[in-house]
Amino acid sequence: MRAGEGVLVQILGSVRIWRDGQEIGLGATSRRTVLGILALANGQSVHKSDIADSLWGEHPPASAANVIQTHIKHLRRLLEPHRPARSPSNILPSMGDGYALCLSDGKLDLARFRSLVATAMQVRAEGDEQRAAALLAEALRLWHGPPLADVPALARHPKAVALEVERRSVLARCGDMMINVGMAADALPLLEEAAAAQPLDEDAQARLIRAYHAVGQRGRAFATYHATRRRLADELGVDPGLNLASTHTALLTDAAPAAPARPPAAHSVPAQLPADIRDFTGRVSELRELDTLLDENGPGMPICVISGTAGVGKTALILHWAHRARARFPDGQLYVDLRGYDPKQPASADDVLVRFLTALGVPADSIPLDLEGRAERYRTEMADRRALVVLDNGASPDQIRPLLPGAPSCAVLVTSRSSLAGLVTLHGAYRLSLDLLTTQDATSLLRRLIGARAQSEEQATAVLAEQCARLPLALRLAAELASTQPTTRLADLVRELEDQRRRLRRLDAGGDPRAAARAVFSWSYRHLPDRVATAFRRAGIHPGPSLEPYAMAALNDADLPAADQMLAQLTRAHLVQPAGVGRFGMHDLLRAYAAELGEAEDTAADRAQATGRLLDHYLFTIIVAMDLLHPGDRHHRPQVADPGTPVPPMPDPAQARGWLDAELPTLTVICGYAATHDWPTHAIRFSTALFRYLESAPYADALTIHTHALHAARRIDDTAGQAHALTNIGSVHRLQGQYRPAITHLERALALHRQTGDGYGIARTLSHMGIVYERLGDYRRSVRYQEQALAAYRQIADRYGEAGSLINLGTANGHLGRHDLSSENLQDGLTIFHEIGERSGEAIGLANLGDLYNQLGRHDEAAEHLERALVLFRELGHRYGEATTLANASAAQVQIGRYEQARENLEQALTMYRDLGHRYGEASALNGLGELLHATGRPHEALYHHNAALTLAVETGDRDEQTRAQHGIDRARQPRPGDPG
Repeated sequence: MRAGEGVLVQILGSVRIWRDGQEIGLGATSRRTVLGILALANGQSVHKSDIADSLWGEHPPASAANVIQTHIKHLRRLLEPHRPARSPSNILPSMGDGYALCLSDGKLDLARFRSLVATAMQVRAEGDEQRAAALLAEALRLWHGPPLADVPALARHPKAVALEVERRSVLARCGDMMINVGMAADALPLLEEAAAAQPLDEDAQARLIRAYHAVGQRGRAFATYHATRRRLADELGVDPGLNLASTHTALLTDAAPAAPARPPAAHSVPAQLPADIRDFTGRVSELRELDTLLDENGPGMPICVISGTAGVGKTALILHWAHRARARFPDGQLYVDLRGYDPKQPASADDVLVRFLTALGVPADSIPLDLEGRAERYRTEMADRRALVVLDNGASPDQIRPLLPGAPSCAVLVTSRSSLAGLVTLHGAYRLSLDLLTTQDATSLLRRLIGARAQSEEQATAVLAEQCARLPLALRLAAELASTQPTTRLADLVRELEDQRRRLRRLDAGGDPRAAARAVFSWSYRHLPDRVATAFRRAGIHPGPSLEPYAMAALNDADLPAADQMLAQLTRAHLVQPAGVGRFGMHDLLRAYAAELGEAEDTAADRAQATGRLLDHYLFTIIVAMDLLHPGDRHHRPQVADPGTPVPPMPDPAQARGWLDAELPTLTVICGYAATHDWPTHAIRFSTALFRYLESAPYADALTIHTHALHAARRIDDTAGQAHALTNIGSVHRLQGQYRPAITHLERALALHRQTGDGYGIARTLSHMGIVYERLGDYRRSVRYQEQALAAYRQIADRYGEAGSLINLGTANGHLGRHDLSSENLQDGLTIFHEIGERSGEAIGLANLGDLYNQLGRHDEAAEHLERALVLFRELGHRYGEATTLANASAAQVQIGRYEQARENLEQALTMYRDLGHRYGEASALNGLGELLHATGRPHEALYHHNAALTLAVETGDRDEQTRAQHGIDRARQPRPGDPG
């Protein structure tokens, strides 16, 4: 029996336990509190300090640890009465400095609720709305009151508040679906309860009116509308909005109940298809088959697997068809090369989902960190789209399954050398086997590519087509060779290729067409100048999906003009192909062939030197870029020698940031390659050098790079490297709003830093701990950590770190109302940043001072400091800093009556936060807009913005913005002076 299989725990209502069908008394309320906080974590570890906070707030007794341990012992006895003494608990095990409640599937009502909701959404995406509605109704029946109803200490806990929001969202979706499928009568009890609980929520009232209308109770529908209209006028001074008004119109005309009106949402339409293939020839029947299979008027769009041997033209076919059919997919086209047969590093579904979700407009910090979570979010984003997904070069069903959207409105094209029987069997995929080109199509392609000579030498052209095994890849290479020798007869070229085929015939396994392709590769390769041939072999070393001229220069120890010339010649020979502006890629057959040639023709030492130059190039260029962005802490970056190969020009910080942004996907792959091969020290250094940039980069990439560094450090027993990687991982979790994992990683890092005596690592980790507790609202603990960090930085004479800790300390002291001390901290930090020339730190200090002056009512000084900060952030290309400063400046503008300027700044900040995927900032901007709208006499709109901010703040755990939003909601609901009372 698995852990907790005979135990059932409920928190969706009162906190209760059943064991083997019998309810067990829990006793003291404090014990219910402990069980409640553990159940809210849904299987994750809960730190002892969080349990203490839930029991006693900011004033735990000296015996807190012993009391918690006693509660845990009692709960273990209740949950596992037959567990042998001193044996570890399976249901309530210790995990680090905390505990976790580990129950079997479906044995915690919260987990069961979420599982049913996820299943319902999947079923709805498959087109069965009636079953989806029934599943949501089943999920809602698990609720027996407010969550943790008999645990007052947890009533305002962020996770409990979020659960209420989650239930309201599910109830709304369930109501809409039940009305849509003719189950309005069944929906009425739920909708009446929701409407009674939210009397000013127009959507809840409109949903109830539609249900009354659907079951023929028009009198009640009208009564509900008029009561709601009066309530809105009396309490908020506003008229009904679009949704409620359209529902009333449908009621007046006795039309079918109107679907809920919603404001237009931001809708990203990706267009990721690579360029169509020039001179595409043949495949008429296959194109017609795809047209029929993916008929836009059909009942649902299928998955189609195009399989065939390497080089047969699978990618060319799907891209040609996809470009012809783009109009059928108005909601976008997603494309990825999965590199399933790449000898070095196939694309992982994890990384591909990050790219897809980003293209679909999902903010970076909203992308889940685990594969399952990313796949679920992807299916949700695709649920209502009519889109095309092209998965090129897939290797196995396991690589592809997480990338299937699930919605019948989306079509999926997969290419593979394998038949992918698992997709056909389990997902109903249609298989289209792509054979070699017909002789007619192959010779036609050669005629189009070569021109008049092929027309005049038809027999030689036909022989050349057969020598190339009628493979499009080989045909194009052969045609390019013919074009570069315009005075040579095709018959002579055919004889030369036949000689080459005979030399390689021992590799022809049973007539495999790839052997013919390899003969053509060899033929093309032998016609390259020696240095370009070497460059081709070196390109096979690069582990990334594409390379640019500077990487080619590093691989070949060449200057930039020579690297450009090498790439130009390889492009003309069709041995590499353009893959974006200034970037080049290789077909996986050619990449494998280049690597094979390198093994055969270059010594291991030569290959290692080329790889080392490549990694040194990336590391050195990273450090050049980071020194421009953050000059104040360059002494903490790895000290590496100039490798002597060209570096991209970076005249200013904005160019440096641009290079890092463009190269981040490649750097992530390179770091992984270094960590798992013979270059672990490079992986560690990549993480150490990049961490400040990665704090504002997509969090999934940041976590990947730092995790590679951690694994590399463990491989070589580098304790200091492990410690810094753990600090960096903790920082990413902090930015993601994952505060418990952040603390866990930071505590582990701190122990290792102390073990190695690394003062800088100790100070930086303490500072991050302080920021985490500041975000959690534990300002006193935050101050303690920042004071320790400040002392540690001063001990090692690190002025950059000292300045940063002073800024953080000033922020925490400001939260505690210590405004004089806060101002002193911020001024001191700003002065140091100015003295060491750290402009980004100077901008942060100015912005924080401006925010403090705002709070103190010194609005002119606030505006001056914020304007100076804004200028610096814009010069540095620091969009997050710019957005935050715009939002803070608006607060001063509201106070001095510049409402229009404040509105423009807040709307601009909100847009930038959403572009960046920064949900904390988005909540802050929404609250700012709510405050502005209330100040200008528009409380109903203010209420809308504060509600949106509250939802975001609850999701991220940002207690400051939660409090601010709740105050705004309360203020917006208060009667205005002169309103009827």
